[in-house]
Parts: sequence; structure tokens; C-alpha cells
Amino acid sequence: MTIKLLLDTDIGSDIDDALCLAYLLAQTHCELLGITTVTGEADKRARIASALCHLAGKQIPIFPGVEQPLLFPMRQPHAPQAAALDRWKHERTFPQGEAIPFLRQTIRAHPGEVTLLGIGPLTNIALLFSIDAEIPLLLKQLVLMCGVFQPQNALGVSLPEREWNALNDPHATAIVYRAPVRIHRSLGLDVTTRLTMQAQPFRERCTAPLLQFVLDLANIWFQEHETITFHDPLAATTIFDETICPFRRGTVQVELETKGREGATSWQESGQHPTHEIALEVQPERFFEQFFQVF
Repeated sequence: MTIKLLLDTDIGSDIDDALCLAYLLAQTHCELLGITTVTGEADKRARIASALCHLAGKQIPIFPGVEQPLLFPMRQPHAPQAAALDRWKHERTFPQGEAIPFLRQTIRAHPGEVTLLGIGPLTNIALLFSIDAEIPLLLKQLVLMCGVFQPQNALGVSLPEREWNALNDPHATAIVYRAPVRIHRSLGLDVTTRLTMQAQPFRERCTAPLLQFVLDLANIWFQEHETITFHDPLAATTIFDETICPFRRGTVQVELETKGREGATSWQESGQHPTHEIALEVQPERFFEQFFQVF
């Protein structure tokens, strides 16, 4: 049984987006209906996604989305990994201004069947939900790599107060967390920060063609970082293997009023009408097995 999926991504900044897309393209149970990109240089991000799709031998619709946050200044104006594109075949032109209509039409064409996976700032998704209030109700589920819900992870490592995707467009984050999605899941820094890999072990695992392209992008990442954290791939793998992370029901709130804390997420377990599910635990061995076995 395949899962119909739409991916909204800021591929081209942190390397984990490319790892996530590579996983989805290799995952035989994934029917990837389309890709939308978000934040600065959305067109270059679309080209990176195109290069991965070409390597996978798949023609996936790709649409550059919204670059500017709803109200806040842009924090992510560039897609640095686009520097590797000249070495790989990819499309260079994409439909403009059609990302949100594409998401809307695709979800409406498959009511109750589509999983929307958001692994970037939530501007596209917030505008989608604002334009068509029925869309959240028509999704099978919404899965987000977003937020941080406790001060430390299970290893006792202190976490920042705000997570990158949430703080890049805090008003969009608030809109998305208010949406009445039937299954509304978040994987935050609480669990993703447990999934790291040093550069050399990562290079040794990148033998498959799709991962060779990711490695080329990762070499740009490694110029400024010593490790990779598998934030976005964790969100993707839980869609196909629910044993990786247990989810707990509760309610997420997004801070908008306090200056310097915009986009901070908090979570209250259970409650009278819990509307969200978050992961606070992860099985790292199970994750890495699930992730790499698809290649």
C-alpha cells in the first residue's frame, strides 16, 4: 500500500532536506504527488529538488513557493547548496506563482488521502490553509518537522527555545497550528537532535546514486559544520514506520506577543480537546535502519 504525499521544503540550506527527499524518492511505499519550495531563492531550491528527481528517474511536479515570511523579515535569503547544481542534470524553469494552487488542487483531488509533509518554514502551508479553510479537513494528516517542546532532549542536551522552521515565519506557524487537521503531528528538536552523524561515517554510507548527489551537497554543508542532524528524514520515516517514534496527544501553542520569543512553541499534554500529536522519544537504531535500507 502506497501513501500519497506532498512535500513542502526549504531544500538547499540545511542538508537534511535533501536527505529527506532522497528517502521519499527511494521509498517504494511513497507516492510523491509533488514538491513545493519555500523561503529565499525558491527557484534554486526547486532546481535542487529537480536534480534528485532526475537521478531517481521520476517526473515529479515541482513548484517554487513563497519566499517572504508573512510579516517578519526574511532570515534565510539564500540556498547555498545550489552551488553544486552545475555538476548535475536538472530542470531550470518551473511554473511561477502556482505552488499554493497546486497544493490546493491536489489535496482536493484526493480528499482524505494526502499526507502533507512540511520540513521548512510554514509560509506556503499557512497561506494554503488561509485561502481555503476546508483544506485542513481534507488532509489525511499533516506531519511537520517543527518546534521544540521541552528544555532538554532525552540525553540531557539543552535545546534552544525556538526551532528554525517555527521562528522563520512565526505568524505562519501560528496559523498552521490552529488548523483543524485530523492528524496533526510534530517532530521537534526534542527528538531530532538525537540523530546525528559525523562527516566521515556519513560519507561512507553514501554509496547509492541518490546519496552521491546528497553527498555533493553535504560537502558544502561540511565546510561550516562537523555533523549532520537528521531532522527532516525523521519526520519522513515516521510516516512509513510508526515504531520509530511514539506520539503523545496534547495542544501546541505558538508565541507571538513577546519580542524575541516569536515562534516559540509550547505543549500541554492531553487536556479536554487535544488537537496535536508530538514525539518526545525516538529509537535511533530503528530510524537509521529504516532510513538507509530504502537505498
